[in-house]
Amino acid sequence: MSLRYSLLKLALKIKREKKSWTKDPIDFLKKRKQDIHTPNLRLLLGLKFESKKIYNSKVTHIWPNEADTGFLLLYCHGGAFIYGPTQENWKTISKIVKQTRSSAWVVDYPKAPEYTIKTITENIYQVCLEAIKIFDPSKIILIGDSVGGNLIMTLTQRLLKEEKETPSRLIAITPMVDASLTNPKIESIDLIDPILSKKGVKSAKKMCAGERSLKDPLISPLYGDFKNFPPIHLFMASNDILTPDQEILVEKIEKLNKTTVDVIFGEKMPHIWPFLPIFPEAKKGLQKIISIINLAINNE
Repeated sequence: MSLRYSLLKLALKIKREKKSWTKDPIDFLKKRKQDIHTPNLRLLLGLKFESKKIYNSKVTHIWPNEADTGFLLLYCHGGAFIYGPTQENWKTISKIVKQTRSSAWVVDYPKAPEYTIKTITENIYQVCLEAIKIFDPSKIILIGDSVGGNLIMTLTQRLLKEEKETPSRLIAITPMVDASLTNPKIESIDLIDPILSKKGVKSAKKMCAGERSLKDPLISPLYGDFKNFPPIHLFMASNDILTPDQEILVEKIEKLNKTTVDVIFGEKMPHIWPFLPIFPEAKKGLQKIISIINLAINNE
């Protein structure tokens, strides 16, 4: 563990980030204080951008100054379904755009508790349908961190169910795959997770589920179908309460002959580690994401 990561953990402790996730109900209004719905050129590293409304979501199109590859990175941010996007989301996707020379759509979707998972997933679906009108699905890559990883999985499950073309691959960064958080292994990891805690995370999922069971595939893709999925690049972390459910997901996928999962494991890393600032392990994780995208582009 690098010195910079140790300093980040100290900063998280001073900020009382972990404590904020122990509340039930979760204080979603306080979480939203870090939201940035309209970025600026400085935040986006000087890249070009424009925002438009698709269905009931604000979609910000970011693209490089030089000629791009023709690929679209369709990005769903995390935030427990209750907040976001944040500064880290914008900065990270901008670095990815810059180093892959590809366009990105950042989907700022409706949030719980004002909206339930049915509305949220419908928004992601409608944005994807709009993207497919403009970009060839083989040149669309889905990216999502935390619940964003959840949303790109439930989106793909719906596209397959409706026999529509799917994007070329999914990059899921420490996704939430089971909203029920009933895996007994979670309890011990909660003691070492420097960011999340089961109590507050589950509270946010209850706000989003509405009348649905927390094991409904619409909010918990683990219980959905992964047959014929495009390749999944799954970033996991040893110090993340969501990891035990991701392990079950990997086992489920590996039993399917036509679905591949590439696991990138962050030893002693926390939730969304490739998206966190400053420390070298995060930079390596981000570079791995970029290399996955560039390899897909070069093999097209």
